[in-house]
Amino acid sequence: MNQKILTPRFIAISTIIITGAFMRLLPHWPNFTPIAAMALFGGAYLGRKYMAFVIPVAAMFLSDLILGFHMDMIAVYIGFAITVLIGWSIRNNISFGSVLSRSLFASLIFFLITNFSSWLTMGLYPMNFAGLMEAYVAGLAFFNNGSYGVSFFLNEVFGSLFYNLVFFGAFYLAQVKFPALAKTN
Repeated sequence: MNQKILTPRFIAISTIIITGAFMRLLPHWPNFTPIAAMALFGGAYLGRKYMAFVIPVAAMFLSDLILGFHMDMIAVYIGFAITVLIGWSIRNNISFGSVLSRSLFASLIFFLITNFSSWLTMGLYPMNFAGLMEAYVAGLAFFNNGSYGVSFFLNEVFGSLFYNLVFFGAFYLAQVKFPALAKTN
């Protein structure tokens, strides 16, 4: 049986993700972005696993074409893909608590992966366990001068929580208002 892909639900979910990618282009505190929310939301709501990756990754890639790339982009996309999988894990149990806990978990995973990549590629720290721990500690305080939010890491946590609240909350309200957006079995 060939199920139709371009349903109102699919279009609404994709629109939220694409809007998130567009929001990356607007002025914001460093790392206070919808990146993790795009991935978590896509993983949770896009029913076909390949679409859960394709739509958010394509949206992020298009915004990165405008914003530019850096040498740690592979780590960013790995963290992004893992966040899609984390979202996929809650697709049958989407609740405030599951979104909150997965958002925090995804932020931690993203921090660990991207700071590991920085340690590995930038040559700022010794290439041993102590150097890695030094890189993680420095990553916690990075960009912490008060004018750019709290810190790179906490900006990401707060940004993820904020955008997940907006994305999941908006879609929940849209499903209540427009039952055609609700999942059909």
